[in-house]
Amino acid sequence: MKVSIFDVAKKSGLSVVTVSRVLNGAESVREKNRQKVLDAIKELDYRPNAAARSLASGKTGIIGLVVTTLHDSFFDAVVKELNEVLALHGYFLAIAISRGIESDEDHYLIQEDRVDGMILLSPIGEENYIMQLKRRGIPYVLIDNQEPENDTYSITIDNFKGGYAAASHLLELGHTSIAHLCGHEMFRSTRERRNGFALALQEKGITPFEIVQGDFEIEFGYDTCKRWLSEGQLPTAVFTGDDNIALGVINALMEAGISVPEQVAVVGYDDHYIASQLRPHLSTLRQPADKIAQAAADMLLRRISGKMKRGSGIRIDPELIIRESTVSI
Repeated sequence: MKVSIFDVAKKSGLSVVTVSRVLNGAESVREKNRQKVLDAIKELDYRPNAAARSLASGKTGIIGLVVTTLHDSFFDAVVKELNEVLALHGYFLAIAISRGIESDEDHYLIQEDRVDGMILLSPIGEENYIMQLKRRGIPYVLIDNQEPENDTYSITIDNFKGGYAAASHLLELGHTSIAHLCGHEMFRSTRERRNGFALALQEKGITPFEIVQGDFEIEFGYDTCKRWLSEGQLPTAVFTGDDNIALGVINALMEAGISVPEQVAVVGYDDHYIASQLRPHLSTLRQPADKIAQAAADMLLRRISGKMKRGSGIRIDPELIIRESTVSI
């Protein structure tokens, strides 16, 4: 039997009007009641009739998402959360994996009448996207964007705070020889994490063992650590720009018979699924994909409905997760 809006109202203990307001992104609903409705929708697996809503509203019922890759567990987690949250509001998520605004996939999504709104996840060349979207009058939200001047409609992680927290944790454990392996310079997250790391050490009057730039890949961590081993010099702690790099470092250390964390402590970033499966379990900075997706969806729905009159970016704090790679078992 098909679930109706009346079933959702009964399950949540609220009125049909309140359920309708939640589905339409109204800001007047109390957060507690909004959550009750979303929980009921999820439990009942309620799906609003997208076709009927599109006819009534003159909208497509489609949200476009542009992402540069899905070979990243953090991106993957954000996309899954976005898909789920937007589905609760009767929207279909159309995904384009692209490297630039000139690609066919992006051009198709951004054409007039194709989508009701766009989400750009860690975009490269975001200025070009924004110019096109503004010209066509398409509401948009950025996630993990590269340029601070575009933070008006964005959801970002405080990566500076994350880098600072990682370094501070290692300093509190007594480490003074600390290396940082960071990602590509084009990414704002790379620069912010490195700057936070550097400030924490600077405040203690400590010079980094080494700061090395590379790709967010296992090979980068592995090759860099192998070089340290061949040179006969190892830091006592390493902060890596993501968990893939950390995995490479740990693999090289384990191959050489170097104990983690007794001889070298390691902190990653992202809290990929693999972080809690490694041996030793990886200490890392968690980026809350659920909070990021919810915030992005809420902002975009408010823009689409015209309820967001003034832009205001949202900055979300990462969370330090301490596991075995920095604390002895």
